[in-house]
Amino acid sequence: MADLSKISVVLPSLDPDEKLTAVIDGLLSHGFSDIILVNDGSKQENMHFFTDAAQAHPEIHLLNHEVNRGKGAALKTAFTWFLENRPDALGVVTVDGDNQHHPEDTRACCEHMLETGRITLGCRDFSLPQVPARSRFGNKTTSLVFKLFCGIKLSDTQTGLRAFPRDTLKLMCQVAGDRFEYETNMLLAMKTNGIPFDEVKIRTVYIEENKSSHFHWLKDSWRIYKLILAHFFRYTLSSLVSSILDISLFHLFTRLLMGSVSGLALDAAATGLARLISSLFNFFVNKKVVFRSGVSTGAALVRYYALAVPMMLAQALLTDAASSVLRLHQGSFLHTLVYAVVMTVLYFVSYSIQQRWVFAPNKNTSRGNDHE
Repeated sequence: MADLSKISVVLPSLDPDEKLTAVIDGLLSHGFSDIILVNDGSKQENMHFFTDAAQAHPEIHLLNHEVNRGKGAALKTAFTWFLENRPDALGVVTVDGDNQHHPEDTRACCEHMLETGRITLGCRDFSLPQVPARSRFGNKTTSLVFKLFCGIKLSDTQTGLRAFPRDTLKLMCQVAGDRFEYETNMLLAMKTNGIPFDEVKIRTVYIEENKSSHFHWLKDSWRIYKLILAHFFRYTLSSLVSSILDISLFHLFTRLLMGSVSGLALDAAATGLARLISSLFNFFVNKKVVFRSGVSTGAALVRYYALAVPMMLAQALLTDAASSVLRLHQGSFLHTLVYAVVMTVLYFVSYSIQQRWVFAPNKNTSRGNDHE
């Protein structure tokens, strides 16, 4: 069994009850010897749970927020304190204070993190009958959205049980967000920076259908989804502007070249010239604004055109084929409309490939193998 003396438990809490005491007792009994307990601006009547725990257990270091600042702020407070005061420690594990994380699962996540050096997420099974319908639907929906729009494959998007190696915490302290959206931003930062992670399967525990959670389904869900969808919105806006530029140039070059070439050659020539100009514009906007990729410009440009050239050929072939079937005149409005429709279909294909390959960091950010 791994030595957990070099792992600090980060335990944020707001207005706790006796479940916090149970969480602390469980962690101490399973080999953890350093707990960073964060009071996130709790009410006075709940303060005794913090002070009693700190007085009873020398393993606890208590940090206090004078007012409620949010779970994300509490985690960053603890991470910053850890980096400044635990120079020899190897990492941290974040645990919720509502007793829904079994200490054996916490230990398993830490052992896997120490063994692999990778961020480790403790993930629940949402197909089990004890999972509240709201939680099951919410997690499955968010998992699908993460996969489609962010290229991140996760089975539990809202897990609070996460083990972080020390060298990842400086970045985590810089991640934006003070409330529940912070945990989503952490996942997006891991994707953007090419930080690999694994999942470890844990018990699926819901106490009183999670009534003690401070998660507000409407307000906090909006914070989370706008982060995910903002990523896709930037891509859509970039693609829309690039498409307008591309279509305008395609129409212009078609008119200019009509006296020189015709048929497939005309479509190919107009497509090639329009795509060259619009694609350079699209490349730099996607790299700097949409995906905010740290991949070198040269490497990303090679990948981009390795995708763009087949897409350009597909655009020309499909446009010509559709126009022939529909007997459309080249240079006409309907001919240009067909070109735009074909571009829209290929747009979704291109987004997926750009996200997963062209602008993806060199390190593999896939989930890896699940571990029991």
